[in-house]
Amino acid sequence: MRPALHCLVSRTTGPRPRSTRPVASGGRHAVGAADAFRAFRGVHAAVAMAALAAAAALASGPARAQGSAATLGGHAAASVAGAANAAGTADCPPLLRHTMTRLQDEAPQPLCQYAGRVLLVVNTASQCGYTPQYKGLEALHAKYATRGLVVMGFPSNDFGGQEPGGAKEIGETCFNVYGVRFPMFSKITVKGTGTHPLYAQLAQASGERPGWNFHKYLVDRRGKVVASFRSDVEPEDRRLTAELEKLLAAR
Repeated sequence: MRPALHCLVSRTTGPRPRSTRPVASGGRHAVGAADAFRAFRGVHAAVAMAALAAAAALASGPARAQGSAATLGGHAAASVAGAANAAGTADCPPLLRHTMTRLQDEAPQPLCQYAGRVLLVVNTASQCGYTPQYKGLEALHAKYATRGLVVMGFPSNDFGGQEPGGAKEIGETCFNVYGVRFPMFSKITVKGTGTHPLYAQLAQASGERPGWNFHKYLVDRRGKVVASFRSDVEPEDRRLTAELEKLLAAR
């Protein structure tokens, strides 16, 4: 059977999509606030220590004081930067604490940049019967991006060997053939041995692993997986868009 036919068979036999219940998230802001306060307190402690050491150095002579001030100033700056990073991480959901590489140029992309957005995470392939779903995914991006949706494409060669090419070949399909403008990332493994940690988290949170190319996970603004849709559910299927619109309306 040719690779594309695997997808066509899956289209007719895949069970109905399942959704997971939203998870209460009231505690997230409390934890984030506590982390931010600790970081803030750490900054003041570092600055105070630097000031005391500089005062002691003055008593030993101007030259030593100048050198100490420069060194301690650097330490204080590093402490401030570290505290800021800690506070930023506290605001980023665990699901997004990954750095991926961008498909077109392999530039590092921290997923924390998408914190606070509604995410549609999709494992893609270029030689699948579902590959035309790129059109529907791009249509969702065009319609809802300004309201906070980010469609995220992760090429994978895990199903039927239907993504055998490298970044150039994948880009030719998604960017040039289907006009994709939403973020596309480098090829990863989404099932079995070597599964990327992001997809391991998605599967654990939803209770469902991708069964084929173009499986879709819907993630709310707090980084919680709230729905999982099988490959045969089109991007513009009302079951998916109804859930998507509810998440976009929530703040």
